[in-house]
Amino acid sequence: MAKDDMFSKFGETYEPDDILFCEYEPGKDFYILQEGRVKVTKIVSDMEKTLDIFHPGDIFGEMAILEDQPRSASVIAIDKVKILKFNKENFDLLLQGNPQLAFNILKIFSNRIYDAKRRLLILTLPDIESKICDVFLMLAENQNISPKTTNPVTFNSKVDEIAHWCGEKVNKVKEILQNFADTGKIQIYEDRIVVKNLYEMFRIVKNKRKAQNKEE
Repeated sequence: MAKDDMFSKFGETYEPDDILFCEYEPGKDFYILQEGRVKVTKIVSDMEKTLDIFHPGDIFGEMAILEDQPRSASVIAIDKVKILKFNKENFDLLLQGNPQLAFNILKIFSNRIYDAKRRLLILTLPDIESKICDVFLMLAENQNISPKTTNPVTFNSKVDEIAHWCGEKVNKVKEILQNFADTGKIQIYEDRIVVKNLYEMFRIVKNKRKAQNKEE
């Protein structure tokens, strides 16, 4: 199916600040972003946190296809947005007519399920320090690095990216990271952060989660 034909059949357009769907509402559709950007937000401790920003080619809302559960986050247009919108019924037709697209989408689904659950796990931690530590653990997992390593590990991430994954304000995260640097836990560069002892951060997160479980 040609791109124009596909958009005429499945396409929708949204203006900046339009809400594509809201957290906790029933999910029946998923989306392929064609033009513009959207942000993924979630209410955490009565505050709206931005979890991610999607760009053209990204897929979102796919849990509606895979699990019969309410939306875990809201999606809001940043720019004027064009999307392809699919539900379970027309998704089957799409897969039958586009086997390569089907393979790519299913691969994205698999990765996205893990990424979404992993990022939400970070947000459940009670304080910024432990959230930052868990971000480094997540980045290590993505590089197949053991969380129990005591050797220095370099992450090609900037302070604002760490804040983004934490769902916290950049200035607050920058302050905590500077405290880590002052106490010798990390080294901060313009384009990277070196964690001296990842196992120490692993123990911080482990203890926080253990305390949470006791409270529950």
